Order: sequence, then structure tokens, then C-alpha cells
Amino acid sequence: MTISITPAAAEHVRNFLEKRGKGIGVRFGVRTSGCSGMAYVLEFVDEADDADLVFEDHGVKVFVDPKSLVYIDGTELDFGREGLNEGFIFNNPNVKDACGCGESFNV
Repeated sequence: MTISITPAAAEHVRNFLEKRGKGIGVRFGVRTSGCSGMAYVLEFVDEADDADLVFEDHGVKVFVDPKSLVYIDGTELDFGREGLNEGFIFNNPNVKDACGCGESFNV
């Protein structure tokens, strides 16, 4: 079981944590939402939870709760820019279907 992060995403996280002045990494998970069932959740972590699984890639720690890992195992976090838009890209091999707006998915 693994979660990976690209160099571009790792750089973005490191820069943001530096500007924030605190934090030890990012928490990556899912929540029930949207028309397809699940939505990604990404937030900065100041303190790890005891149950967290920790993956480190390119010097960035990614914290995942065990319940979310079932849905996101093997996912690569990327960061990209397209025109004026920028954001995280979730390359999840488990996704079977996604909604048209791109906000939710199911496995």
C-alpha cells in the first residue's frame, strides 16, 4: 500500500508550509460527497494522529487515515497549472467512474 507525490506537488507543499510557518506535511483522504460518492480531502498537518499511516516522498510527508487508504491506495498526488488555473491532481488507479464536474468519484 502506498501513496506517492510528484516533485511538482512536493515543491508546492514545501513552499506553502514555509509560508505558513508551521506544519509537518499534508493529510490526504476521502469523504462522502458529490454525485459519484467520494471526494478527495487535502489539508495541512500540524500534528499527526496516532492512527495515521505516513508516506514520505520527495521530502514531504503524506498522512492518511486507514479508512481512506482503501479508496486511495496507489494514488499519485501531482500539482499542475493549466492557463490561469492551478491545483492538485489526483492520479488514482482505483477510480471506476467520476462525475462530470470532476468533484467526486467512485471505486
